[in-house]
Amino acid sequence: MRLIRRDDLTAQPWKNGGGRTWEIAASPEGAGFDAFGWRVSMAEVAADGPFSAFAGIDRTLSVLSGAMLLDFAAGGTVALDAAAPPLAFPGEAAVQARLVQGPVIDLNVMTRRGAFGHRVTALRTGEVAPQGTMLLIARAESTLDSGLALAHGTVLRADPQEDLAGLRGTGALLAVGLRAL
Repeated sequence: MRLIRRDDLTAQPWKNGGGRTWEIAASPEGAGFDAFGWRVSMAEVAADGPFSAFAGIDRTLSVLSGAMLLDFAAGGTVALDAAAPPLAFPGEAAVQARLVQGPVIDLNVMTRRGAFGHRVTALRTGEVAPQGTMLLIARAESTLDSGLALAHGTVLRADPQEDLAGLRGTGALLAVGLRAL
């Protein structure tokens, strides 16, 4: 298992150039926006504007800090903040973000449809169910039963060969599971 902090990552422009993102993990490692099988990243949304389009990608978005409204061209508006459940939508959906309280930091989980799948679960307290590559992201200060404290926005990554059975945590955690189909 390894800890990943946003400060340890390198920012890069969004696919549409409208903001910046920090790649946490991707498969294959180092794959670009058009070649990944799966990708997990944090992004800063600092101004109102469109989301990048990712054709053929299943996407789940969770807010780590701040609040925004997502307007879907196909209809409907969704309010997201750090207490909202993860929101799944197709990567090709036309989406406009409107900020509510200043900049937002969000977590993006994306998988290539038909090749990989993912699940993002908001946990308050409880056992993590291992599935493939696993990431735990702290939405707030959190502690694992091993005594490991996770600061807000810190990620703990475990690959499939690592045993997470019985891992429990307290606090506001997002559990991300990634698997080949």
